[in-house]
Amino acid sequence: MKKLISGLRQFQSTYVPSHQAMLKELAQGQHPRVLFIACSDSRVDPALITQAEIGEIFVIRNAGNIVPPYESTNGGEGATIEYAVHALDIRQIIVCGHTGCGAMKGLLQLGKLEEEMPLVYNWLRHTEATRRLVQENYGHLEKAERLDVLVGENVLTQIEHLRTYPVVRSKMHRDELSIHAWIYNIENGEVLAYDAERHAYVAPFSSLNARPAAAGLAAISQNHLPGFTRLSRSQSERIYRGSPSK
Repeated sequence: MKKLISGLRQFQSTYVPSHQAMLKELAQGQHPRVLFIACSDSRVDPALITQAEIGEIFVIRNAGNIVPPYESTNGGEGATIEYAVHALDIRQIIVCGHTGCGAMKGLLQLGKLEEEMPLVYNWLRHTEATRRLVQENYGHLEKAERLDVLVGENVLTQIEHLRTYPVVRSKMHRDELSIHAWIYNIENGEVLAYDAERHAYVAPFSSLNARPAAAGLAAISQNHLPGFTRLSRSQSERIYRGSPSK
């Protein structure tokens, strides 16, 4: 607590005086352009990862960066999504998973979790589709590899859940809203973004520029896969290929 109080004093004595104009403007209202849905994990800080300033991103954080399907719960996630898209007119949504996610580890041992942490168990039921997909299609992998798969597939599952919200579907139908899947690697700070056309997680900047040649893509994919230093190249490419579009 002493460290937090010290940081608060530093914020008030250094940051506030040098950002008075910005804070005065923010006091009149907020206009974030991005809704960032991330895990509550203390090692994942959306503002730090993106180097965003105060007021630039609207954030939802919970265990496992989970988005309950529309009307499946009366929790705050749905109301926050609706407010962000409708009231704040946000046009970009990022769902960001991360390596070594504790919630995804919980999916690998639901029986034990139900007994020890029943509230967490009930929460993770919102991403049962992820657990079953990985269990039935990647059951041959070792536990560490399956965890990597869960992280990547879970982000894609939550994006499917986002599309069940009327306000989201309406905006997407008019091409007024884009949703992005990210994975943050805690160990080295790298971020991957899912590219639906390539069915792969790649460096985010690559999707903003012209499509690289096939040879270049192979290099990007190999060198930006979380866990590529631990797994073989073929394992990494298989795990982070993602779910092909139907």
